[in-house]
Amino acid sequence: MSNQLVTSENNERVKSFFLSLDGLASAMERLFTGKKPTLSGELFYTDDELSEKLKLSRRSLQDYRNEGRIPYIKLGGKILYRSSDIEKLLEDGYRDKFR
Repeated sequence: MSNQLVTSENNERVKSFFLSLDGLASAMERLFTGKKPTLSGELFYTDDELSEKLKLSRRSLQDYRNEGRIPYIKLGGKILYRSSDIEKLLEDGYRDKFR
């Protein structure tokens, strides 16, 4: 029984293992890129994120806040929107076709 160091340079199985790990790490990075942490399972959007998601200007969001049409949270100088509030607002505003 010989004591020799097994490395990726001298063993194809080790090389294959490390290549698989690299692939797995890349896949996980792609999967979690852009994912935001939640607070008690609730996702919050910033002005920028919500305006992009709804295809509205930030000024329109401000008008909706001022008119009381859209619920929001003001934390310090930051405005946050709860995803469940936005989904409810969209569902309540849904209109079936009339034809």
